[in-house]
Amino acid sequence: MEGLTAFVACAGVRRAVLSCSARFCSQSKVPNAYNAGTKLLVTACRGGARLLVADAASEVAAKAEEPPARGSLESRQKQNGSRTADDRIVVIGLSHHTASVDLRERLAVPESEWKEAAALVVEACPSVNEVALLSTCNRFEVYFACADTKRGILEVTKFLSQRSGIEIPELRSHLFMLVEEDAIWHLLRVSAGLDSLVVGEGQILAQVKRCYERATEPGGMAGKLLTRLLNAAVSAGKRVRTETGISKGAVSISSAAVELMVARYADDILGGLHAAPVEDMNNVSAALTSTQVCIVGAGAMSRLLVTHLLSRGVTRITIVNRSLQRARDLLKQFPDVDIVIRPMSELFDAVIEADVVFTSTSSREPLLTADNLEEHFSRAEAALHSRIFIDISVPRNIAEDVNRIDGVHAYNVDDLKAVVARNQLRRRRLMIEAENLLRDELRQFRNWQSSLGCIPAITKLQDRAEDIRLEELAKVTGKLADLTDKERDAVERLTKGIVNKLLHGPLSHLRGLQDIDERRETIKNLESMFRL
Repeated sequence: MEGLTAFVACAGVRRAVLSCSARFCSQSKVPNAYNAGTKLLVTACRGGARLLVADAASEVAAKAEEPPARGSLESRQKQNGSRTADDRIVVIGLSHHTASVDLRERLAVPESEWKEAAALVVEACPSVNEVALLSTCNRFEVYFACADTKRGILEVTKFLSQRSGIEIPELRSHLFMLVEEDAIWHLLRVSAGLDSLVVGEGQILAQVKRCYERATEPGGMAGKLLTRLLNAAVSAGKRVRTETGISKGAVSISSAAVELMVARYADDILGGLHAAPVEDMNNVSAALTSTQVCIVGAGAMSRLLVTHLLSRGVTRITIVNRSLQRARDLLKQFPDVDIVIRPMSELFDAVIEADVVFTSTSSREPLLTADNLEEHFSRAEAALHSRIFIDISVPRNIAEDVNRIDGVHAYNVDDLKAVVARNQLRRRRLMIEAENLLRDELRQFRNWQSSLGCIPAITKLQDRAEDIRLEELAKVTGKLADLTDKERDAVERLTKGIVNKLLHGPLSHLRGLQDIDERRETIKNLESMFRL
C-alpha cells in the first residue's frame, strides 16, 4: 500500500494545489484594450447607447503598425477554432442614432452581398478572424472577432473608409464601437427591436436571422463565437416578443411611412398648389379613398405598405417593379383588391398619375431625380399637381433635389422619427420588461463564452491528475491482489474522489473567470505549475 499511501498523503502536491488556488483568487488585472491616440467615451452602457470614439490624433489609423504577414483565407478559417478562446467580440457601425441617411447609404450593402462583403473584411483585415454583416435601412453594422481589439478596430475602420470613400476622421465621428459585453448587449437589443427607429418592430428580427444564415452558410465568415452569438440574438429576439407585449401594436417602417402620408396629406395634397374644397380639408379620410398611390418595388416592405394603405381606406394602388412575376406574387396576397401592376419602363407614367409615391427597392442609384421628373412633368403638363414622395429605401431611391420641384414634397426614412416619437413613450414600460429578459440572455452567453478558454486547460489538468492516479495505483497492483472486487471498487472511488476534491477549488475558480486577460494569465500559471 506504500504507493497508494504516498499518493493520498503527498503534502507537496496538496500544498501546490492550495497555493495555486490562492494565487487564482488574488489575481486581478484591468485590461488595457485601448492605448495611444484613441480615447473612449462610454455613454450609458446597457441602455443601448453607443461607445463613441474620439481621436486625439488626426490619423490614428495611418499611424498603426504595418500588419503582420498572413496566410490564405482558407488557412485562417481553419485556425479559427483554436483562436476562439482568445478572441473578443467587437461591433463597429452606424445607425439612425448616429448618422443621417446620406451617410448610411454610402456604406449600405444589399443582403445578397453580405457574405461576400464579410469575406472582403477578413481578407483586408489580418487580425480579424470572424465577421458577420448586418445592413438595413436604419443601420450598418460589422460584427467581428479578434484577439487584438485595437488593431482590429483600426483595420476595419480603414477598410470601411476605403470602401465608402469617407475620410477616417469624418467616418469616426459617426461610428459607434462596442467591445465584448457591450457589443453582445447591443446585438441583443437590436434583435429584440429595442434599438429600432420603431420600438418593437418585427422586421429587424428577420434581418438578424438572415444575417445568421448568411454568416454560417458555406463560405460564410462566422466561426464558433459569432455563430453562437447570432443564434443567441435570434433566440433572444423571439423570447422578448413571446414573453412581453413589445410587438403588439408596434408600427413598422412601412406603417410609419403611411402614417407620415396621412399626417402630411392635408397640407401637402389638399392644401397644395390648387385650392381644395373645405369639406375635403376637414376630412382627410374621405379624401384618401380617391387617392391614387404608386408603390415602386414589390418586396416585403411594399407588401406591408399595401396592408397599411388598405387599413386607411386607400384602394387605388399601382405597383411598379422590374420583375412582374414578383409583383403578381404580391398581388396573390390581396385577392380582393384591384391592384394595377406596371413594368419599370412605365415608372414615370405611373408617377405622373399618382398623388402619393412610395419607393422601396434595392437600387443602388436614385430612380427619381429632379431632372427626370421635371422632364416628364413638363411634357405631361403635370407640374400643377401636388404630390407626396416617401422613400423608405437605403440607399435612397429618390434624390434629395426633387424637393426643388414645385408641388413635390419628398420625405425619407429620417423624416419618420417624429412620427414614431409618440409610440416610443407608450412602450417605455415594455422596454424595461424586455431588457430584464435580455440580461438573462446576456448572462447565459457570457457564461458560455467565459468557459471556452478554460476547457483545454481543465481537460489537460484532469488528464494529468488521472495519469498520476493510475501510475500510483499501478505501483501497488500486486499488493492489492487479495482485495475483493468490492474492495477494489472502493479504492477506485477513493482515489478518484481525492483527485476530484483537490481539483474542485481551482477548477471552479477557473470556470468562473470572465475577464479574458485574467483568465489567460491564470491558465498560463496553471500550465507552468503543473507542467501541462
